[in-house]
Parts: sequence; structure tokens; C-alpha cells
Amino acid sequence: MRIELWSFGKAHESYVKSGIEEFTKRLNHYFKTEWILIPTPKNTGMLSELDLKKKEGAIILDWLEPDDYLVLLDERGKNITSIELATFLQKKADIGTKKLVFLIGGAFGVDPTVQQRAQFTWSLSKLVFPHQLVRLLLAEQLYRAGTILKNEKYHHS
Repeated sequence: MRIELWSFGKAHESYVKSGIEEFTKRLNHYFKTEWILIPTPKNTGMLSELDLKKKEGAIILDWLEPDDYLVLLDERGKNITSIELATFLQKKADIGTKKLVFLIGGAFGVDPTVQQRAQFTWSLSKLVFPHQLVRLLLAEQLYRAGTILKNEKYHHS
């Protein structure tokens, strides 16, 4: 199973870059993983929040393949434990999911069409974090899930 981590915006900021790269490298021992940084649509300053979400939503839906499994990260999503995340990944691998896409939406969230397309909406926390920190947390939690699946020492429950 291939994992793609999608996020709008620019490259990883220096204050989290090394952590994201390290956890992504480690995660690749368990699942082939790649970051896809989606460019912010042009003229975003001229767009309303609604129009920006629509533009971003159109990009996301255009980039997704029909059989991609989309996990949307959203503060209103379901909270799960690290062990539940590991179980989720194992189940997706067991049923032959080819590509699992984890999406960090834009600054104002995602368009309802993307919410409808998502098969699972996951909340890392009820707190709101900057996108850069969400990238780091996502990479670390997926790596942690991999270590749980392999019964390695990294996770202590």
C-alpha cells in the first residue's frame, strides 16, 4: 500500500522540515510514502473563503483517482488512538488498498465536495494547529502506527 500525504501551501518550513523528513524516511520502512504539496491557487487574496475552498476542492478532486482512499484531517473528525490508527492502516493494507491519501486541507478547511469524497475524517486533536505542525504530527503518528504493527519499541502504551 502506498501512502500519500497531501497539504496545501509551500515547502516545509525550516522549523519542522528535519522532523518531517526524518519521520517520513522512517515511515518508508513500513509503507511507501510521499508528500504531495499542492500549490495554493493563484490570486487567493482576491477570493472569498468560499471561492478559495471551491478552487482547492476542484484541485483535490481532480488529482484523486477513483480508487484512492481519502482520509481528511479535520478538527471535527473522529479522534482515534495510535493503536486504532495502526489497526486502521493494517485493515486498509489487508483489503488491498492501493493508495491511501491523507489530506491536510487549506487554511479555511475544505469544500463540502471534498468532505463528501472522504471515506474517513480524522481529528488529530480538538485543538487547531498550524499546517506545518500538522504535517509533523501526521508523519510521526503514521510512523508510530508502523512501529506498533511491527511490535517495535518506539510506542509505549
